[in-house]
Amino acid sequence: MSTPTPPNLPTPDRADGTARLRAALLAADFTADGLLDLLGASAYAALARSETVPALRATRGEGPLDTLVRLFLLQQPVAHARVAVVLPVDACLADGWLVPAGADNLCATVDVRPYGGPDGEDWFIVSDLGCAVGGAGGIGGRGQQVDPDVVLGVGGASTTLAGITVRTPVQSALDLGTGSGIQALHAAQHATRVTATDPNPRALHITRLTLALSGAPEPVVKQGSLFEPVGDETYDQIVSNPPFVISPARLPPPPLSGALRATPPFARLTYRDGGMRGDDLCRSLVQQAGERLNEGGYAQFLANWQHVEGEEWQDRLRSWVPRGCDAWIVQREVQDITQYAELWLRDAGDHREDPTEYAARYDAWLDEFEARKTKAVGFGWITLRKTAAPEPSVTVEEWPHPVEQPLGEVVRAHFARQDYLRAHDDAALLAGHFKLAAEVVQEQVGLPGAEDPEHVVLRQNRGMRRATKVDTVGAGFAGVCDGSLTAGRILDAIAQLVGEDPVGLRDRSPAQIRLLVEQGFLEPVEPGAGIGDGTEPLRL
Repeated sequence: MSTPTPPNLPTPDRADGTARLRAALLAADFTADGLLDLLGASAYAALARSETVPALRATRGEGPLDTLVRLFLLQQPVAHARVAVVLPVDACLADGWLVPAGADNLCATVDVRPYGGPDGEDWFIVSDLGCAVGGAGGIGGRGQQVDPDVVLGVGGASTTLAGITVRTPVQSALDLGTGSGIQALHAAQHATRVTATDPNPRALHITRLTLALSGAPEPVVKQGSLFEPVGDETYDQIVSNPPFVISPARLPPPPLSGALRATPPFARLTYRDGGMRGDDLCRSLVQQAGERLNEGGYAQFLANWQHVEGEEWQDRLRSWVPRGCDAWIVQREVQDITQYAELWLRDAGDHREDPTEYAARYDAWLDEFEARKTKAVGFGWITLRKTAAPEPSVTVEEWPHPVEQPLGEVVRAHFARQDYLRAHDDAALLAGHFKLAAEVVQEQVGLPGAEDPEHVVLRQNRGMRRATKVDTVGAGFAGVCDGSLTAGRILDAIAQLVGEDPVGLRDRSPAQIRLLVEQGFLEPVEPGAGIGDGTEPLRL
């Protein structure tokens, strides 16, 4: 889809030029693995902290990869003759990837960051200058005012969303608020048709650059906010890393001095501030997503939400869930309002301004929170799944502990387990077959030398890495689940061994089985899918 090229950006419309550039980058090993090998782990990690000195030191050589890192990642002028050894210079100049810098040097017009796909693909994420290294803070570090329409590269939020997204083949996917296009790029691997939207036309253009340079199919791009640009269209998958930052309605403008005199009046930063009060943008996005999903489709978001005085944050989020949708909402982090304000003031480089201006902006942020009775701000993941179930399942939980990405399959399995539990009452659970999930271990906690543990903990070493307390019966039950026997028969055998009434044990065990299934410690299986055939003796 050909669209006008915004100022100072390359054009993706000449496929041959983009293909030649991609081939040259790959030939020079300008890839995620190549960067790590060249820079080393320390310098590679420093780039994410806006620290470029280690990478500059590591690229003092004259090799092709040194040239490309300095040109595209570090935005250093490089001699024309040196670049010509590595890249098709005439085509890169004609297409706008490079521009002259003085008589003998060339500069890049955009950041280009190598990015490894989930199956080893070599992709490239395009963003505005300075934004692949350190985000918007990298721009502020150069003494520049952050452009409200700046397009950032890959950050922690981007990779988090990519990691939790369900990756099953679908006909249609929507990347809402596409930014640099990383979610659209991932979606192009499993969706027949990808639509990318953004209110910022610069972001739409950069998304096309990202997909073209990565060798991915051309997306459908539409300009506009929230679901307005797609009308009544529905999708099998919706993903969004929206501008979720909870900002004051109006901050004091920056000082008009020096290089900033030509800066327009203060505007929100498009990449982070959604233009609505409080957490209204995230709420609107979630509430409107239900009617845009096809049956069985997923919508997955990153979001911020307010912790309001006199209101449980879990109830606030449950009220966001649209009718006809299951939901799994995970709060990963909570910041008090002072931490939150400081984080985002630094993100825009405001801490580098005059102390009086910084204090005024900080004060405006706290005024906003006070007016809205906000005491803290939560961050986390929201996943919806369109369902025809008469009673949708809504799980809201806090999980600040380490997890193992990618989690897309864990998310899919969570909703599959909800389907199973909805369809099975206690009697059906006792007639069901289960097996212990992979890499679950048992820990016994108690005083040294004690004959029996005080309690037993089952712990997952993969995925969400959950831990849950169980009694000795629950531990014994989970340990022998291999799919060969029904839950009821296992409980009868345990009752016989411990001298307990089997009827009483059957009555009180379904709740514990249900919890172990819900949290992924036990997996339902088809009869006979385990080690035995149901006739072997139970081994405890």
